[in-house]
Amino acid sequence: MTVRSMLIVGALGVAAMMFAGLIFVPLLFGGGRFMFGHGSNCVDVSEAGAQPEAADDAQAIPSNYLGIYRDAGKKYGIPWNLLAAVGKVETDHGRSNLPGVASGENYAGAGGPMQFLAATFKSFGVDGNKDGRKDRYDPEDAIPSAANYLKHSGAPDRMRSALFAYNHSWDYVNLVLEWAERYVGGDFEVVQATGVNCEDNELPADVGDIVKRIISFAMAQRGKPYVFGANGPDAWDCSSLLQAAYRTVGLDIPRTTFQQWPFGVKIDKGDEQPGDLVFFNSGPGTSSNNPGHVGMVIDDNKMIVASCSTCVPAIGVKPYKRSDWVGVTRPLARPDFKRKVSELAGARPGG
Repeated sequence: MTVRSMLIVGALGVAAMMFAGLIFVPLLFGGGRFMFGHGSNCVDVSEAGAQPEAADDAQAIPSNYLGIYRDAGKKYGIPWNLLAAVGKVETDHGRSNLPGVASGENYAGAGGPMQFLAATFKSFGVDGNKDGRKDRYDPEDAIPSAANYLKHSGAPDRMRSALFAYNHSWDYVNLVLEWAERYVGGDFEVVQATGVNCEDNELPADVGDIVKRIISFAMAQRGKPYVFGANGPDAWDCSSLLQAAYRTVGLDIPRTTFQQWPFGVKIDKGDEQPGDLVFFNSGPGTSSNNPGHVGMVIDDNKMIVASCSTCVPAIGVKPYKRSDWVGVTRPLARPDFKRKVSELAGARPGG
């Protein structure tokens, strides 16, 4: 394929440097950084959960509600004005006289100041005032429960998506965001991450060039869909993504997760480094000795992974230190891969 051929030609031009110092360099995750060239396509989510200053319009919020919005915002990392905007649109901060606000339910079955369905509140309700019970009609419970639900749905990194999950109407989403801006005088940025976060574009500076190439290809697939059995270029599954990434540097690893698990050299947990594969006891027919899901390490507790068709993002950077993590392998430590890279290095003119 064309991309592979181009990369191999490039490898021949810098082969000695690749082999001598760019593959087997010891890595310290906390060291210097290397920045991928995806900055123009990434979304900065570093300030998504910031708590802005209140503007004049916020004075119309009842003081007890305003205090709860602020407390819940800090605890769950949701801008307080976003929670206040939901409370305003839903029930005017509990002041509406419509059915289902102080008691009972409205025509849709929602109740309380933040208008929870009973089933949703059962799943996401919290005891905000620590009185031993969860009450969707009590703002001290309902407001932090709303924060908890929005957090689960992607806020603050994906605010519009989280609000749409709260109430399936884009008119509702836009109205809430209008009030969120009014409560802080218009100085409010709506963050809607795409799965390509700027903070994920960095690697430790001492990562070898061949590993950078492998990871760079995988990172460039962020935001694309997951389709089981897909082989790219428009969609991938977990193992095809990594197979394609390794192929960009002329190295072939097996196609499926079950085949990839025994292929690489086993590495102890805690010794993993960028380019290693991390495996999980996840999916049909899997076990601790036969993992069915795989990602690739890019930094400490960060992997690039094609997760699932309903995951947000489907392909993106996620933590790998989780309960179903089985183990780590290093394909680049295989003797045949070492020889392959050595051959590329030796093919350099004059080498």
